[in-house]
Amino acid sequence: MKIDFHIHTCHSPDSLMKPDRILRIAKRRGLDGIVICDHNTIKGGIEAQKINDDKDFHVIVGAEIATDAGDVTGIFLTKEIESRNFDDVVKEIRAQNGKVILNHPYRRHDLSKIDLSKIDFIEGYNSRLNEEDNQKAIKLANDYGIPIIAGSDAHCYPEIGNSRTVVKDLESLLPLNLEYKKSKQIYVTLSQYVKAFKSRNLRVLISATIVYIKYSARKCIKAIKSAFVR
Repeated sequence: MKIDFHIHTCHSPDSLMKPDRILRIAKRRGLDGIVICDHNTIKGGIEAQKINDDKDFHVIVGAEIATDAGDVTGIFLTKEIESRNFDDVVKEIRAQNGKVILNHPYRRHDLSKIDLSKIDFIEGYNSRLNEEDNQKAIKLANDYGIPIIAGSDAHCYPEIGNSRTVVKDLESLLPLNLEYKKSKQIYVTLSQYVKAFKSRNLRVLISATIVYIKYSARKCIKAIKSAFVR
């Protein structure tokens, strides 16, 4: 089974993707299942699960929770996670017989506050991260003997399925193989523009624009060097 473990819907503050279209695209791209893990809510996952009428395609309900130690994703959830304290979030996930994923551990996380013995999976491949941060996540997982999964972290439709995990079955979720494709920077920027619009936050808009200008400038300089420097 091929599963994309990290997809956001319009129920996240930085995405406009509709659950019904996510399902159509995911199936078209050869996925057998997806994890919908909106920021701090299971609403998107519940909606996608309700409208999925394909018994051979699986929607796993999750939520990416912003804890005091960084983002932690719970999957197989049936109720909203109320706490924002790492230990209490894990307890709430476990109380629902859910699994705990430490996603992008080197992006705005305080690992000193995280008990890795409580983690079921580490996101070793995130399509929105550079290779260096993904490799650090993979090393962390290997050092602690924690299974590695891959997720696109899709906020825009073209990102769906960029990273995927081949698992043995839905019960064990034992990872057998991982596939990774880097997302284009434009989609990362677009999701930040969506966040700025939804929250009416000018600072987020300016920050996203600056990041994209710097990214574009680096690409331009690299292209010039490639064309004229030997």
